[in-house]
Amino acid sequence: MSAQFEAYQATIQDLEAIAEIFDQYRIFYGQQSDVAQAREFLFDRFEHRESIIFIVKDKSTGTIAGFTQLYPVFSSISMERSLILNDLYVRESHRRQGIAQLLLDEAKKYAQLIKAKGLELSTAIDNEQAQRLYERNGYGRDEHYYHYYLSVKGNVPV
Repeated sequence: MSAQFEAYQATIQDLEAIAEIFDQYRIFYGQQSDVAQAREFLFDRFEHRESIIFIVKDKSTGTIAGFTQLYPVFSSISMERSLILNDLYVRESHRRQGIAQLLLDEAKKYAQLIKAKGLELSTAIDNEQAQRLYERNGYGRDEHYYHYYLSVKGNVPV
């Protein structure tokens, strides 16, 4: 990883910059651009301490090159915390520079720091590039459980 990039846990002071890249992430997944709504959503996550966001900043431009967002969950069976790695995005202009790897490393270090049981994520079945990255990092495909989803609001994207 080049000294050009800096990874750190985001704070509320990073909100404006994160809202912009978060909006780009949502556009990538077919959503309409809405930076104001992205800002409000992220502000609520910060305010209620409902997620942990790591960002990678390009030190030469000050631009956020990528981010990942983690959500805590708990298991009643193991009585331990895990983290859902819900979002991971790298700007197209910064891809293939090791930023996704840096974000995965930060997520893993944080999970170890808080003594979480592990990290869980999901990705599109056809996203083979991401699958290879995750598998290189020790993530294994769940062969024991099917995951289901029930929309209670009608046709709302997951």
